[in-house]
Amino acid sequence: MAAAHPEPHVSAVSPRFYQDESYLRGFLGTVGDLQKARAFQDVVLEVEDRRFPCHRLVLSAASPYFRAMFTSDMAESQQETVVLQGLDAGIFGEILSYIYSGTLYVSLDKVQPLYQAADLLQLDYVRGTCSSYMAMNVGRSTCVDLYKFADVFSLDNVQKCSLQWIARHFTEVASSKEFSSLSITQLTEIISHDELDVKEERTVWKAVVRWVQHSREDRLHHLPSILSDIRFNLLTSDDTAVMLEHPMVRQDPGISEVIRNLVQKGNYNLKPRLGMTTEMAIWLNPTRGKVYTCSNELFFMNPHEEKYISCTYKPEDFPRVTDMVVTSDNDIYILQTEELEDENQMFLETQMSLFKYSHAENAWEQAGVSSISKGPGDDFSSDDERLCEVDRIFYYIAIDSKEHRPLLKMRKYNQDMNQWEECSQLKLKGCGYHRDFAALSCSPYLYFLTRWEFHRYDPSQDRWSKLVPPMISDEVCTGVVMGTEIFCTDFHNTQTMVYDTESDCWQKLQGWPNPGNLGINYSPSLFVVENKLHILLKVYDTASQEAPTWSSIDCRVYVYDRSADAWSDLKATLPDKKYHVYGCAPVARVYLPYLKGT
Repeated sequence: MAAAHPEPHVSAVSPRFYQDESYLRGFLGTVGDLQKARAFQDVVLEVEDRRFPCHRLVLSAASPYFRAMFTSDMAESQQETVVLQGLDAGIFGEILSYIYSGTLYVSLDKVQPLYQAADLLQLDYVRGTCSSYMAMNVGRSTCVDLYKFADVFSLDNVQKCSLQWIARHFTEVASSKEFSSLSITQLTEIISHDELDVKEERTVWKAVVRWVQHSREDRLHHLPSILSDIRFNLLTSDDTAVMLEHPMVRQDPGISEVIRNLVQKGNYNLKPRLGMTTEMAIWLNPTRGKVYTCSNELFFMNPHEEKYISCTYKPEDFPRVTDMVVTSDNDIYILQTEELEDENQMFLETQMSLFKYSHAENAWEQAGVSSISKGPGDDFSSDDERLCEVDRIFYYIAIDSKEHRPLLKMRKYNQDMNQWEECSQLKLKGCGYHRDFAALSCSPYLYFLTRWEFHRYDPSQDRWSKLVPPMISDEVCTGVVMGTEIFCTDFHNTQTMVYDTESDCWQKLQGWPNPGNLGINYSPSLFVVENKLHILLKVYDTASQEAPTWSSIDCRVYVYDRSADAWSDLKATLPDKKYHVYGCAPVARVYLPYLKGT
């Protein structure tokens, strides 16, 4: 009997899905050809007496509006001709062209009615495209019109871009005919904006007067409510006297009373407008001695405008500075590290606290943020602490070098809970970091940078990513963000590198030209003022036979020209200060009259 042959082994085969891309691309083209040939059309849409033969199936597939119309019990579902109300025939022709071809033509004169039609017909792609197009085309002739349109249709991106443009060009826009067409709500939203680029608050008052007088009978009764958005704390007594003498005010005792009450109230919580402020880099002026020690003096500087302002605070009113940060809201914070002892001078703990700067009072106060404490039992030895802000969230960074490999430890501040939360830690390569690193915020990420390594922190994922380091010739001592780029240099500014966060690549720039016999004493400091890269250098004469001393060190400011790839001396006449800061100098917009004793 012959032996039975074993059944051949059949391996399991998984099913697969295949997609014919050429079919998908060609299908819509075929549908468009059928429309042009008027083949299989089963419904006629009538808009402003123009007739558009179409296909119910195609319309229903493209638009939820038509799908509801043709699949419901509505009368239109059975009619051969459907009349559409509230649409422009020419614009509907553009919409129909998009439905049958997938191609949309947008122009400035058609974008608003095109958006309105797409909004009615529930065409998301057309709405989104029109919205983006409007946001990209905000300008002198369009800002007010687009702002009003965005307000009606709740287009946040268009409204934001329009409002920003109006604010930055307020004096010009406020004198235009379009400005007078704003509603009371739109007007008050604009004049309540911090970003108005006006040098004087009376410019805002004059704009309000023009708006009221454009239609005085209808608008005069709105004036008392509008006045609360004028910042009387920024007006002089002469300004308010002129306001009270204005015919429009003198004829209405109620308005005069409102003005007097607002002047008396003097709301100092209202910030100065953007145009009234000056960008100033901020330094500590350290106490004279063999080593740098923190003093109670801050130095504000804008070398382009030759503004140099020194502010000295009472020692008990000024925190000991570990780090300083200026937030995206132009708030200035100091991180203070303080060692607490008991009555026997025994160490209890190290406490980190935040202090916030009050612009109006030119004073420092507790920020109302919970402290970070490290007790004697904590297995943690920090060489340095930094404070960063990403998307309005604070991050406290410290390097623990107690272990063989240094460890970056970070906490973020939870405002709702008023507490600090642990973030992902990062193992570093070597020892000796101390202050030889930069921690920088370039939204939406945080970057940690040394000579040998470079990491990016993603707050949304609580995760660090390794990037290619700059590999400069010496340790990184200062870094700064300008736009989407990160600039850094070494202790002697011999090599400057720039990192493009969008293309993820480094580029080498020219270092300091080192004119004459100058040498750099201590670390330079990068800063950005008026959207230009600067560096502050402490230099001395290398030809001198004597070692550099406090009095022999000279401070100079250089500005970088990107097109020429060169640094040039601003030849700024700096006061005799030593400008002490680690890393980059923080820059804030400051209302100069608030800096008392200047």
